[in-house]
Amino acid sequence: MKGFSVRSPMDWDQGDRTGGCVRDATLDCTPGNSTSSAASSTDGFFSMPVFGLPDRGRGLQNVRSSAECSTACLKNCSCTAYSYASQGCLVWLDRLINAKQSQSNATNTVSDEEILYLCLAAREFQTSGSKKRGVIIGVVTGACTVALILLVLFIVLMTRRKKAKNNIQGGDGARLVAFSYRELRSATKNFSEKLGQGGFGSVFMGQLRDSTAIAAKRLDSSFQGEKQFRAEVSSIGIIQHINLVKLVGFCCEGENRFLVYEHMPNRSLDVHLFQSTGGTGGVFLDWAARYQIAVGVARGLSYLHDGCRDRIIHCDVKPENILLDASLLPKLADFGMAKFVGRGFSRVLTTMRGTKGYLAPEWIGGAAVTPKVDVYSYGMVLLELVSGRRNTSGAGEECRSMASDGGHRLVYFPMKAAGS
Repeated sequence: MKGFSVRSPMDWDQGDRTGGCVRDATLDCTPGNSTSSAASSTDGFFSMPVFGLPDRGRGLQNVRSSAECSTACLKNCSCTAYSYASQGCLVWLDRLINAKQSQSNATNTVSDEEILYLCLAAREFQTSGSKKRGVIIGVVTGACTVALILLVLFIVLMTRRKKAKNNIQGGDGARLVAFSYRELRSATKNFSEKLGQGGFGSVFMGQLRDSTAIAAKRLDSSFQGEKQFRAEVSSIGIIQHINLVKLVGFCCEGENRFLVYEHMPNRSLDVHLFQSTGGTGGVFLDWAARYQIAVGVARGLSYLHDGCRDRIIHCDVKPENILLDASLLPKLADFGMAKFVGRGFSRVLTTMRGTKGYLAPEWIGGAAVTPKVDVYSYGMVLLELVSGRRNTSGAGEECRSMASDGGHRLVYFPMKAAGS
C-alpha cells in the first residue's frame, strides 16, 4: 500500500510475512517528540478503500466528526491510521493487521467498502504532487512545442505563398518580381534621374538593394498605357533571349503601372546612329559594331518569330527600340505593341501599329499581317545602319526631296503613303 514497503522481500517471496512492512518515510510526529500537535505537524492522511477494516482498531469516545478523529490521530505519534464510519472513530496504533485493500477490478459493491485513512509523512504527498506537476508540465510543454511547430510551419507556408503570389514564373526559370511603389521610389531616388520619354510614359534610372542597375518605365494611366503594360508582361515577361531586353519585374499598385528592365548603359541605337541629328552622348559605331548590331537584332527577331511557343510580332522595330549594353550588344525592347500569332495561323488581322518610316505596306493596305512586317521594319533599320541617317527626313510627302547640294535625295519610305 502507499507509503509502505515490504521489510524483507526475500522472506515475503518465500511465504514468510511475519516481518510485515515498514514506512518509506518517517513521520514528522515521532514518539520522542511529545510536544507535537496537530496544527504544527506536516503529516497527512491518504484515503484508501478497504474491504474490511484491519484488526485491533481502538474506538475513541466523544468524537463526533471525521475531522475530530483525524486530529486525535495526529496528536498521537503512534497512530498509524484512522477510520470514521458508522462505528464511530477508530484508530490503529503501530501496526495494521489484516488490512484488505480493495482492487480496481474487484467485484465488491461500494457499500461493502470502507475508507481507511493512512497517516503518511509530508514527503509522500510531495512526491505525488511532484509527479502530478511533472505530468502537467510535460503535457503543457508538449502542447506548446506542437503549437510552436505548427506556428512556424504556418509562417513558412504563408511566406512561400506570398512569394509565389509576388513572383511570376518566366522563361528558363526566370522570375518577374512584383515591386511595390515604395520600393521603386526608393530605388530611383524619388524618380530623380530621367533617362528618356516615350509615347506611353517616362523611363527612370534606378538601383535595387543588391546594386542591380534598372530602368523603371512609368506608364501613363491611359487605356493605351494599360494595354502596353499587359502586352509587355505577357510577352517579354515569359521569354528569355540574349538579344531581347530582360524584364526584371513590374509594379501594379493602385493606378501606378511600372515596367522594370535591366539597365542598358549605352542607351538606344538612335543615340549613336544619328549624332548629326541632335543626338548627344553617342559614340561612333565602326563597321564591326554595326555588323554585330545587325546580326544581334536579326537573331532576336528570329527567336520571336520561330523560337517561341506562339509567334510574337514585335510591330515596332526601330532604332529607338534597340538598346545597347556595355559591349554594344543589341537587345530588342518595347513590346507594348507586340502581337501574338498562334502556330496554327500564318497571319493575323489587327489594327495598324508601329512608327512612320518603318511601317510595312501591309499596314497601309489594311491586309492581314505576318511576321514579315518585322522583317520590313528591320530592313529599314539596316538602311539607316548603313547610311547613318534616317530614311524619313520630314522634308515633305514626295518620294524625293531636295538635298543641300541642289540634287535630289531618295526618300526610302513615302511619307505621303504613311499619312494617307
